[in-house]
Parts: sequence; structure tokens; C-alpha cells
Amino acid sequence: MSDQQITLSELQSRVKGSLEETFSMPVWVRAEISEMTINRSGHCYLDLIETEQGTDTVIARCRATIWSYTLRMLKPYFETTTGQVFTEGLKVLLQAKVEYHEVYGLSLNIRDIDPVYTLGDLARQRREIIRRLQEDGVFEMNKELELPLVPQRIAVISSPTAAGLQDFLNQLHNNPHQFVFYTKLFPAVMQGGEAPRSIMIALDRIYEYEDLFDAVVIIRGGGAQLDLACFDQYELAFHVAQFPLPVITGIGHDKDDTVIDLVSHTRMKTPTAVAEFLIAGALRFWQELKEIENHFGELISDQLEDHKNRLTEATDQLHDLVNQLIVAHQNRLGIAGIHLANRTEAFLKGQQSELKKLMVETKNLTSHFITGETHQLDHFGNKLNYIFREKVIMNKNILNQFQHLIKIRTMETIRYEKKNLDLIHEKLRLVDPNNILKRGYSLTMINGKIIKSVKQIAEGDQIQTRLSDGSVRSTVKEISNK
Repeated sequence: MSDQQITLSELQSRVKGSLEETFSMPVWVRAEISEMTINRSGHCYLDLIETEQGTDTVIARCRATIWSYTLRMLKPYFETTTGQVFTEGLKVLLQAKVEYHEVYGLSLNIRDIDPVYTLGDLARQRREIIRRLQEDGVFEMNKELELPLVPQRIAVISSPTAAGLQDFLNQLHNNPHQFVFYTKLFPAVMQGGEAPRSIMIALDRIYEYEDLFDAVVIIRGGGAQLDLACFDQYELAFHVAQFPLPVITGIGHDKDDTVIDLVSHTRMKTPTAVAEFLIAGALRFWQELKEIENHFGELISDQLEDHKNRLTEATDQLHDLVNQLIVAHQNRLGIAGIHLANRTEAFLKGQQSELKKLMVETKNLTSHFITGETHQLDHFGNKLNYIFREKVIMNKNILNQFQHLIKIRTMETIRYEKKNLDLIHEKLRLVDPNNILKRGYSLTMINGKIIKSVKQIAEGDQIQTRLSDGSVRSTVKEISNK
């Protein structure tokens, strides 16, 4: 037995020699970055892990190092190629030299990195997020909301110092049509790991004042492509998709759509484009109102012109009738004069007194007749004038009634739509999982799946119980089928 004894350093030396002989050349290793630290000298120290497929159980772990001169080349290359920050949580394919130290043990010296492998994993994660949203039935929810005809009360989520925010506000409030918009900023971090939670907090604050806004706008300025990774996050996309107000995004990139672009009501390229979209909607509504106004004006003008033409025709007919009446009486008087002139002189002398009477009576009758006809003409004229005024008043009343009817129907439509929005809001509130949890219920899950039967768990399993104000992790000690 004593001949087989070796010192610890001898054992370590043998292990080191075996590893150097087996791994004389660098090898490509697939792993996930669990922890990462960059010291003052620029050296990067990594903790690499491998987890069991479908679970979070770690089945392998190893330290790794990227020296500063290598990191200065690999990090920009990786981030430029993938559009993703080189950080914790990424699955990577690394070329490494296996090293062993008698004191510090096994470690990997990273020499190269394959960004194509990480790109494939990021794309897979993005597809998985989209699939989960579709299976949860929320992917199209925000798109199905009806955007108001003129959204003027806008809740804005952005960084207060973002240049894109100033461009958006300047474009919106200084529009050439002088349309009025009311905006309220809800500040949030718009890049980095804190962005998803910050944006969700802003959405929750807007939800508390939901009735005060018509739509939500999420905007940021330009920036590197890798800054968009924070918008491809499931929890944030879930919040946006099921938000009760239409969400409009203007993140500032036109090459790729983020997940929240896909689930939002409307996606625009830039903050300025979002402002133009809102202004264009108001302009369309204003043009429709002008068309209705012009149409009403044309209807009134046509009605007045029609009645004016009728009155002119009636006046012309009256003038013709009066002239015909006067001519008829003049003809009768002429005929009577001719008959009198043909009487014999003797008859004239004999009837001179009678003729004088007749002439006086004729003159009186003629005067009375003309006076009567004149009165009738005046009466007829007054009657036509009264009828004209009545027609004008009646048409004006009809117009007022029509305008009142439009106003009533418009208000009824608005109340009806508001009632529908209230019903939708109530339905959303009733099915909100957080409200269900607040009523005292809880969800018990294992590996991210809801437990519906004791057959799904075994003693020693780790389970998570989700309550309204947090969650609890437990270990199963005993199972009862009763």
C-alpha cells in the first residue's frame, strides 16, 4: 500500500499532463455564460454552465478567461455580427484551450467565438417568444382594438433625454394644421437589461389613468442595432399585447421588427413617423368634416335657389294675369264706346241725360273695379310674400332639426362606443390573472407548468406557488391522494 502513495502535487501534475496530452489543440465548446466580470486590466472572467435540456438543472460548470488583447477583438466582432451585447445569459460557441492549474484547477482560455451559433439561438428564442404569445391568445389582442378617429390624448413612454422624444413632440405640437394634441410623458429606460421592467412599470402607471388617454406611444431615438434586444422579451411583449389601449411604436429602426413591434396596434419606423401618423389621422377627420359642411351648404343653397325660382315664376304669372285682366276690361270699354258712337244723333240727344248717367256710372264702376282689382292684387302679393317667408322659415326649421338630429346621433354613437369600451375593459379586468390572484387564489407550477393533478409531482420536487404579491418555492415532502 505504501508504494502506491503519491503526493497531491504529483496527482495534480499527472492530471495536468494527461489533459495537456489529450487536449493539445484548442477545442470548440458549446456553453451558456452564467456569470461574467471584466476587471480594470480588461481581462474577462467567465463562469460557463450547461443545463439539462428542458430544465434549469446545471449538469456542468467551468471557469473561463478571455485576456484583454483577445477581448478587444472578440467583443466588437460578436456584437456587430449578432446585434446583441456580449453579456450573461447568452448561449455561445467558443474556441478554447483547455488549461489545468495545480491550485486553481480546470479552466478554459478563450481564443475565438462563433457569432453565427448565438444568432441561431437568439432567432430560436425570438420564434419561441412569438409562439408562446400566439398560444396564449394575446398576439393579436392589441391590433384588434379600435383606434379613435382622432387620437389626441397621448401617453408617451420614452427616455426624457432621448432626441427622438424631442423630435416627436416638436413635430406633433407644431404641426402646420394647428391641430391640438395632449401628451403626457411616462419616463422609462429604453435600452439595456433594465428597459423591459422599466417600460412595464410605465404601462402599469398609464393603466391607472386609462380613461384619460386615447393611445400609448412607445418611442426612442436611433442607436445601435444591439440596443433593440431589450424589446424582444416575453413579459414586455405580453404587457403590450394585452394592454387595453392601442399601442403605437416608433423605436427608430426600419430594418428589423422587434417582438413588441409585432404585437403592437401600429408600428412606425421613427418617432417623427408616429407624429406624422397621428397628424394624418386628424387631417383626414378634419377633411371629412369640411366635406360634410360643404355638402350641407350646397343643400341649403339649392333649396333657397329652388324657392327663389318658384317665387319668380309666381310673380311673373301674377304680372301676366293682371295685364290680361286690364286688357280685357279695356277691350270691353272700347267696344262699348264704339257702340255708343254709332248711335244716331237723335238718340244721343234724346238719351243725353241717360248717357251722362251711364257715363258717370261707368266711370264709377270702372273706378270701383280697378280699386277692387288693385286690392286683390295687393292681397295676392302679400299672400305670396307670406307664403315665401313661411317656406323659408320651414326650411330653416328643417335644417335646424337635421343638425340637431346629427348631433343627437353623434352623441348616441359616442356613448355606444364608450359603453363597448367599458365592457371590453371590464372583460379584461375579469380575466386578468392578477385580479384572480388578489381574490385569494394561487397558481402552483413545476418547471413553468401549472399543476392540475398530484400525478404531475413526486416527493422531493421543487414547486413554485404564485400569489398576488409574489411567489414561494417549496419542496414536496409528502403526497396524499385524498
